[in-house]
Amino acid sequence: MSVLEIAPAIGHLLTTPLEVLIPLAPPGNPTAAQPPGTQGLNAIMGWAKWVALAICILGLVAAGAMMAVNSRRGEGGEHVGKIGMALGGVIVISAAGSLVGFLVGG
Repeated sequence: MSVLEIAPAIGHLLTTPLEVLIPLAPPGNPTAAQPPGTQGLNAIMGWAKWVALAICILGLVAAGAMMAVNSRRGEGGEHVGKIGMALGGVIVISAAGSLVGFLVGG
């Protein structure tokens, strides 16, 4: 085959809309429904999330108190890492549902 024989076919492909070349099905609209028997698990997960966030808040308060006490001695800067770790924990806990959904592929 020569280039002159292929050129009209390539021209046809380039000028044809994508919807004609690849027929697309309309997207479905699934309804979200909680599986039966998982109400207890949701309650436990909700409690665990709030307890973990409360622990992170206590960690922030403790790190701040240690910074305040040690600032008199000139050692206040070493607790910044602890505050960063506690804030990182808050972010991970708050985004746990989205992270799991992303990792599982749901």
